[in-house]
Amino acid sequence: MGVVSKGAKCNVDACENDGARSLNTGKVENAGLKVNSKGKKTILCKDHYKEWKKESKDDRDLERARFSKF
Repeated sequence: MGVVSKGAKCNVDACENDGARSLNTGKVENAGLKVNSKGKKTILCKDHYKEWKKESKDDRDLERARFSKF
């Protein structure tokens, strides 16, 4: 069982929603979200995960392009 399935709360400041996804803390902070987690992983609720996806879209596209085969 993962942390999210055990009922962890969102690690974004001033958010008390239930967690939906677990992501790398560095990637979440690079997207501009203020996180109160000091570990490797950060728990995000559904709303903050959606916000993270919008903010990091360009970075994720570049990352995928690096590994694509032509």
